[in-house]
Parts: sequence; structure tokens; C-alpha cells
Amino acid sequence: MNRYHEGVSETAAAPIPLLDLRAQYASIRSEVEDAVRRVLESQQCILGPDVAALEEEIAAYCGVKHAIGCGSGTDALLLALRALDIGPGDEVLTTPFTFFATAGAIANVGATPVFADIDPLTFNLDPGSALAALKRRPRIRAILPVHLYGLCADMDPFLAMAAERGIPVIEDAAQAIGAEYRGRRAGSIGTIGCFSFFPTKNLGGAGEGGILTTNDGRLADRLRALRVHGSRVRYYHDEVGTNSRLDTLQAAILRVKLRRLEQWTALRIAHAQLYTATLVRLGAPVAPPAAPPYPARHVYHQYVIRAPRRDALRAWLAGQGIASEIYYPLPLHRQNCFLRLGYPEGSLPASEQASREVLALPIYPELEPAQIERVCHAIGAFYQSGA
Repeated sequence: MNRYHEGVSETAAAPIPLLDLRAQYASIRSEVEDAVRRVLESQQCILGPDVAALEEEIAAYCGVKHAIGCGSGTDALLLALRALDIGPGDEVLTTPFTFFATAGAIANVGATPVFADIDPLTFNLDPGSALAALKRRPRIRAILPVHLYGLCADMDPFLAMAAERGIPVIEDAAQAIGAEYRGRRAGSIGTIGCFSFFPTKNLGGAGEGGILTTNDGRLADRLRALRVHGSRVRYYHDEVGTNSRLDTLQAAILRVKLRRLEQWTALRIAHAQLYTATLVRLGAPVAPPAAPPYPARHVYHQYVIRAPRRDALRAWLAGQGIASEIYYPLPLHRQNCFLRLGYPEGSLPASEQASREVLALPIYPELEPAQIERVCHAIGAFYQSGA
């Protein structure tokens, strides 16, 4: 038995999923069922009391004055852009290394995404690359950084760039609820923060859901109207909005989960620390997540390594019953629908390299230390085997 198998028992061969939502549900089943039953008995299913209560609780948690529930994280981005009057003829600066919804929302309001490269250390939008893009593109009307994998982007440079040009900063915090940047919570740093409650998120519902955060009362009022067809008084419409209301059932479930979010986040952080320590101890030739060059609290929505021969490693892990995922295999500037924007292969090299190397390992609060050890030993065994 070589060093990559030491301490790994033969009984540890049960599959390890990327995420185990059933385990989370088992720990809160009675509270969730009580909350759902209360909503069903009240039959206040749209923007009911639980939505208002969740909005207050999220605002307090994120350290902002206002939170506005909506139908999804994608809708949060769309509503933010709409509320800031961004549309046809405008450009929005963002990252190409993120989930599609970030740039998709920009395109769906009629604006054009402008991509700048990422910082290879953090995987987030690089301030230097962003500044260069701003100098080239005078029609940029907003900056939209993403807090990828649960780590806040380096926000102070973006805030300074935006202030100099008189444009807003929209935080895509879909993966980063509870993350912090220099002591400030994600969603409280820019003009508007956008969150997702997709079931796999650190705070996830039982379906679609999202929320926006802001300290601007005027923007909060407009966002509340935009989510109900531009109406502040029923059947009277000041502008054309959309239907993007957070279901009361989702809000009730999320309120139960929010009470445990800090506990779950602490476990994610501890699991990430164990992953990194074990991979370093084993000498596996992969790069664990690096500490950012600024004070931050990483909430590890994903634990993402850089791995030589990434695809072969992933296949090896699958053969060992260990799930993994690639977030993201093709940067947005190379997606078919955005090729018209004219970013050739090699134009954003850090993003392109990341797409070839990143691999997300299982991480969730209920993950056991023995499972983390098993994942790390399997990674080490792959490289030792020369497979």
C-alpha cells in the first residue's frame, strides 16, 4: 500500500457526491415542513409575510438597508440592469469566466457585454484588465464583477474606476452569500447586489429564487415595482416591468435555512482548510485555492483546484465513485452566441487557461473528514499511477 492509500479504509468506497442536499434536508426536515404547512394553511403564496420577513433578515445579514426578493438569480441581474436604465447602445464590463447568466442578462436588456480577463490567483475579474477595457470602451455604463466560487472580487479598484466615470457597480453575488471583502459583506459593496437561491447554492431553496440588495432607497423602490410589472399601486403601471416575485413557500424554506447559514459556512471553510492541508501534505501536483492578496472571507460555494491533465483526473475520480465538476469548460467570450463580439482565441488567456485546468471537488457542510481524505488520496494516486 503506497502513501496515497494510507489511512483510507476499504469500507470508505461509498460514492461521494459533489453535493448532498438530502443530508441537509434531513437535518431540518421538521422545521421546513412546519414552515411549508404554515404557508399552505395561510394561502398567502405570493409576496406573503415570509417574503417580507426574509427580505428584512437578508438585509440585516448582508449589512444593507434594503433587500428585494425576486424569481431567480438571473432575474436579479436583469432587474438590476433595468433599474439602472442600462439598455440598447450601452456596454457593461464583466468577466468571461462565470456562469452564463451574467453576460446573458446584459445581452437580454439589449446591452453589450465587454469582457476583461481574470486574475489567475482568484479567478475573479482582474482590475488591471478591467481598467484597460474601460480606457478602450467609452460606452461602458456599468461594471459587473462576479464573486466567483464564494470569494469576493477585489472591489475597491472597481469602485474607484466607477466613481471616476460616474457609473454603477453591480455585484453578481450569486455564489457568495456571506462572503466578505475587507470586512464588508457581499451585496453591500456595490450599487446593487444580486443573489441566487438556486437549490445548490450555500443558501438554496426548493426551486428558483433570488434577491437584490442595495442601500439606495430610490433603487429599492424601483426594483420592487419592476418585479410586479412596473406597478406600485395595483393595476396602475408607471413603466413596463416583469413578473419576478419570490414565492412565499421559497421564502419560508429559506428563512429556516438562513438561521443555519453561519454554521454551514464555518463547516465549508473547515472542509476547505482540510482539503488544502491534505493535498499539500500528500504533495499532489495540483494547485488548491490560493489566498487572495486582500482581506476576504471565502465561503467556498465551490472548492476548485487547478489540475494538470484535468479531464483524465476527473475520469479517474469518477471511476473511484467521486463526483467532480468543471466550472466552467468554455469562457463566455468563446461561446457561439458571443463570437460576434470579436474576441479571438487567446485574447483573454487567463480565462482560457482556467477553463482547461479547473476542477471542483465535493464540498458541502455534511461532508465527512474521512471523505475529504479519500478524495485527496485518490487525486494523489492518479498522479502517482501515471494514468
